[in-house]
Amino acid sequence: MDNQTIKIGDSLPNFVLKDHHGKELPLSELEGKKILLSFHPLAWTKVCAQQMKSLENNYKRFEEMNTVPLGLSVDSVPSKHAWAKHELRIKNTRLLSDFWPHGEVAKMLGVFRQKQGFSERANIIVDEDKKIIFVKVYDISQVPDIEEIINFLKK
Repeated sequence: MDNQTIKIGDSLPNFVLKDHHGKELPLSELEGKKILLSFHPLAWTKVCAQQMKSLENNYKRFEEMNTVPLGLSVDSVPSKHAWAKHELRIKNTRLLSDFWPHGEVAKMLGVFRQKQGFSERANIIVDEDKKIIFVKVYDISQVPDIEEIINFLKK
C-alpha cells in the first residue's frame, strides 16, 4: 500500500461519489447511520462479484443494524451499472464509482494501490458520528468474510 491507511478513531472525510445509477451520494444523506465502505479492486472479476453479492444478500441484516453497505471501486458509472444489472442483479446495494478524480476516495483513506491503479480489497466501518470503528485490508484474492462484519456490527 502506498498511503497511510485511515485508523480507528479517525473521522471519515466528507466526499460525494456517484452510484451505479449515476446518482450522487453525499455522505450527509447517510446522517445518523453506520456506513460500511466495502472497497473492491475492479468490477467484472469473480472475487469482487462475490464480495458485492454478499453485501446485497445481507442487505436486510445491515438495515436492521442501521448500517448502509456501499461497494466502492475505481470503475466508471456505466461499467458499474452494467455489472450491477447484468451480472450481479443488485437491487438495494449502491455501488459507488471512485473513477474521477481517479481513486480519490481510496487515496484519501489510504487504500489505493498506485502501481495497479485500483484500491485494496478493504472494509471500513464508520459509526453514526462518521468516526472510523473498523478497518481491515484483505489479500487481493480473498473474499472478505461478511459474517465477521455482521458480528462486529452486532457488538
